[in-house]
Amino acid sequence: MASSCPSLSLSSPQTLTALIFFISFASHLSLLTAATTIATGSSKTSKTIGSRFTKIYAFGDSFTDTGNTRSASTGPTSFDHVSQLPYGITFFHHPTNRYSDGRLVIDFLAEALSLPYLPPYINRKADTSHGVNFAVAGSTAIDHDFFVRNNLTLNRTPQSLHTQLTWFNELLEGHGCGGSTLSAQCRAELGEALFWVGEIGANDYAYLFGSTVSQTLVQDLAINSVTRFLQELLKKGAKYIVVQGLPMTGCLSLAMTLAPPNDRDDVGCVRSSNMQSRMHNTALQNKLQELRRQHPDAIIVYADYFNAYSTVVKNPVKYGFKEKFKTCCGSGGDPYNLDPFATCGSPAALKACPNPAQFINWDGVHLTEAMYKTVAELFLHGGYTRPPLNILISHKIHGA
Repeated sequence: MASSCPSLSLSSPQTLTALIFFISFASHLSLLTAATTIATGSSKTSKTIGSRFTKIYAFGDSFTDTGNTRSASTGPTSFDHVSQLPYGITFFHHPTNRYSDGRLVIDFLAEALSLPYLPPYINRKADTSHGVNFAVAGSTAIDHDFFVRNNLTLNRTPQSLHTQLTWFNELLEGHGCGGSTLSAQCRAELGEALFWVGEIGANDYAYLFGSTVSQTLVQDLAINSVTRFLQELLKKGAKYIVVQGLPMTGCLSLAMTLAPPNDRDDVGCVRSSNMQSRMHNTALQNKLQELRRQHPDAIIVYADYFNAYSTVVKNPVKYGFKEKFKTCCGSGGDPYNLDPFATCGSPAALKACPNPAQFINWDGVHLTEAMYKTVAELFLHGGYTRPPLNILISHKIHGA
């Protein structure tokens, strides 16, 4: 996940360098070469909801990644210290390769469904009986080759949504469900699972800084990629799918830091970035509606991350937040406590704020556990999904 500010000037080398950090917040990340240790904390804070789901398959970028990437520990050049404290400090009390101080939306979803936290796919020793998380920090919706062909290769995370689908197919093959035509039993099993497609696409737009590739082209390619991905899941028998839209990328501390002061909207965030996300979400919802008509037996839910985020930003005190834009774990002081050259976990920012629960922004690009929990509650109980999640849950419980 990354945010964007298309109106930023590229006239100076220093600004360009900062933009490189901006679009490659997950740079210097590499796939784990050994099993990742995933904490399974016992404190449950989300209300449980009635459900017969026993398995979740999750996809997306760093907002959903529970450990498919880790730091390369090459220096304080970007958001590349996810494998060390203070990441994970609030709940797990040690780093779990989640881009937060604690749990993510997908973790609170698992709690609400009374399921264990999803292990990352690359932890081949993990118990996958209740599902797997394929999300990778820095992932794009569009295949990485597109960016290579257009010389947009600053981001070092080559994984895309297509990569995650490939991993999913490999998992199915390992369970005897490979091939282009799945057996009735395999399709039936997938029809009982919940597929959670976390937000993805923000990194695609972040590649555009300094390029001549149009935003419209990237939007079309990204939406088409997500659509093809969903069609593949539906073809395999998926019946319960939740798809998150993009959040308010213009409200992230890094966007606020890099964008000019005159690029602001009515809530004080970066107008250009939020407009980009809003347009993406509109196009995505149109495609989801088409898929619903084509697959009437499936329930495809849109999770409105943008408006859930907006609700919190417009009334932060109601949700327990005191800082809307300032980074909890960062450096640089006011107004956003963010220096792109010394981000969270670097030698200059080894300590987080003493009260992360009062902050929305964790490291400048990712959110605090408190914000992820609030968004999860708005999805689960606040009416920020269409159709409401309780319809999907009721359908699963009653089978009608």
